[in-house]
Amino acid sequence: ITEGCWMKVGNETLTWKVGKLTTIDTSFEHSTGNPTDEERVVLIIDFWHPELTAIERNALSYVYDLRNQFESGLVPFRPPRSSKQQQQQQQPFGGF
Repeated sequence: ITEGCWMKVGNETLTWKVGKLTTIDTSFEHSTGNPTDEERVVLIIDFWHPELTAIERNALSYVYDLRNQFESGLVPFRPPRSSKQQQQQQQPFGGF
């Protein structure tokens, strides 16, 4: 385990411990950090909250699948348009 790596869940900051399983509730705001030059490898296993309905699980599966495709480079990225470009496109005939 790389010294200095951390994870924050809600207001609590944690570190990984050798030989210990770390489980966090990602329904809280969470983030991780590796301020070192060393590689950090983490195995992530997602569990569904038992009170989610089938419709909620299907919706979240869609969102997570899309996120994974984006992170894998399978979804093309379009840079955001500037606000001026957006305004011009919303006006008929380019603003004339």
